Amino acid sequence: MHLLDSQEQLRRWRRGIPATSSVVFVPTMGALHLGHQSLLEYASTLGDVLLVSIFVNPLQFERENDLLNYPKTMDADLAMLQGVGAHAVYRPTTEDMYPEGYQVRISAGPAALRFEGAARPGHFDGMVTVVHKLFQRCQPQHAVFGQKDAQQLFLVQRMVEDLDMDVQVHAAKTWREPDGLAFSSRNVHLSEKARQQATVLHRALQAAKAAFDNGCHDPQALGQSMRHCFEHSPAKLAYADVISDTDFEAAQPGVAATWRAVIGARLEGVHLLDNLELGQVPNS
Repeated sequence: MHLLDSQEQLRRWRRGIPATSSVVFVPTMGALHLGHQSLLEYASTLGDVLLVSIFVNPLQFERENDLLNYPKTMDADLAMLQGVGAHAVYRPTTEDMYPEGYQVRISAGPAALRFEGAARPGHFDGMVTVVHKLFQRCQPQHAVFGQKDAQQLFLVQRMVEDLDMDVQVHAAKTWREPDGLAFSSRNVHLSEKARQQATVLHRALQAAKAAFDNGCHDPQALGQSMRHCFEHSPAKLAYADVISDTDFEAAQPGVAATWRAVIGARLEGVHLLDNLELGQVPNS
C-alpha cells in the first residue's frame, strides 16, 4: 500500500497506473469506523485500483474547536485500509492542498444553504471545493460516498453533473449500530449516557417511515412525527424535514419523487445527522 504525502508523490503514482485500469476513489477525513470499512469493501468491487484520501479539510469547519477536536487515528486507519486492500493512501497536508496564495473556492449552490448548510454555514462550499480538487488530482473513474451524509452526496453528484466531470459517483448504504445509531466518527465524543440518548435520531426517522408506510403523504405531518420524538430528549434539534431526492428541496405532495426524511441534532456539543429513504410518491 503506497503512502502518498504530497501532490507530487500522488502524480508520480497516478502516472504509473495503466490506462486500462479503473481507479476507484474514496475521500475521507480519517477516524475510520466500521461504516467506512463497509463502504471501502463496496468500493473495492467497482474497479481495479482503490485509492483513499485522508484529509481533515479546514474549509468544512465553522467552529475552530470542531476542527481541533476532530478525531485523528492514523495508525488504525492505515491498518483498516491495508485490510480492505487499498492500493494507495493520499495524505496531503493543509499546505499541500491549499498552498500560499490560494484564493478560489467553489459555491455549492442554493441546495447547500438548507439543513446541514444552515446548521454549519460555509460547510458545503468547503466540501465541494476540496472534493473538486481531489477529483482533479486523483483522476478517478469512480468515487464512493456514504448515504448517511445525504446532502453531501447530492451536492457532489450535482457538482459532477454541472461541472462536466468525468467521474461516476456511487452511493454506499448507511451502516448502523444494533440499536440503529448510524456509525459516525463523531460518536466517540459522546458520553455513554449521550450515546444512548443519540438513538432518538433513528427513532424519529423510523416514526416518519412508519407514518409514510401507513399512507401519510403529508410532509408537514411526517416532519411533526419526527419532532415529536424530541419532546423529552436532551438533544437540541436543528432540523427534521422531508425532502425530494430529485433536488433536495422540501417534498411537494402530488409530485412524483422519492421522499427522504433528514434530521440533524446536537447532543453534548456534538453535531449528529442521519436520514432515511421513505419511499416513492406518485403524481396525484
